[in-house]
Parts: sequence; C-alpha cells; structure tokens
Amino acid sequence: MNIEGKLKELGIELPPASRPMANYQMTARLGSALYTSGAGYMREGKAMITGKLGDDVSMEQGYQAARETALQLMSNLRAELGSLDKIKSFVKILGFVNSTDDFIRQPEVINGASDVIVEVFGDKGEHARSAIGVNTLPFDIPVEIELIVEVEEE
Repeated sequence: MNIEGKLKELGIELPPASRPMANYQMTARLGSALYTSGAGYMREGKAMITGKLGDDVSMEQGYQAARETALQLMSNLRAELGSLDKIKSFVKILGFVNSTDDFIRQPEVINGASDVIVEVFGDKGEHARSAIGVNTLPFDIPVEIELIVEVEEE
C-alpha cells in the first residue's frame, strides 16, 4: 500500500512537520519502535482551537482536534522516516483530553485520531489506545496525542 497515494485519494494534505518548542526531539527510536513526542492541533506554534471539553469545546470540535493532531503526527513521522510507507504498524495511541471534572467522553474525542489513522493506513493503522482526561494541557489545547509505531529496521 502506498500511503502518499492513499492520502491523495482521500483528499488529505498533511501540515508541515512540527519543530520542538523546547529541549526535546519530535521522535525517538528504539529498535523498530518509533515514539513521538506529544502533539496538539497547532500550526506554526499557534493553537488552532483552545479550551476544555465539557465547557467551551464541543464534541465535534474535540473530535476534529484529535483528527488534525493525528495528521500532524503523521507529518512528523514522515519527516523522520522520509516516507510513511516505512511504518509497519501503529502500536499505541495515548490521548489526553483537556476536560471538565464531569466530562467522561474522552474515548469518543480520541476516536478522531483513531479513525483517520485507520482510514489512511488500513489494517496497519489498528492499535491499542488510552484516552485520559486531564485538567489542563499546554497552551490550553483541547487534545494532546502521542504515538508508538513499528517501523522497518534500518
């Protein structure tokens, strides 16, 4: 499966890769496992949506933020690997949702990321996942996501 072709077929254009905002790297590799740093729905260092689920961010906005964050992470992976075709499988998604104390629908929000990953990668995109509610995230973003993927050995 050619992932770049699949993205074009789906009409998806990935954003530019992120740059670290402090003293860390966007990815770290351990053997065939590639870990991403946390990312949110940001472009050029600016949050595209801010707030909490259960307050000023709707389910639809949260789902879209998770989807856009997954696309950002795909871009970061492509920048590291040179090609998304080097991904053998998605192992795990860890999703954090900026939520009010009574908001309990974090998994539905993180579905935005899971759905687009499976849409683009098919069976290779199936993964384990955690969706966790937190009381705040950097820059007041509604969602932050980390990935672990299995990649071809170098």
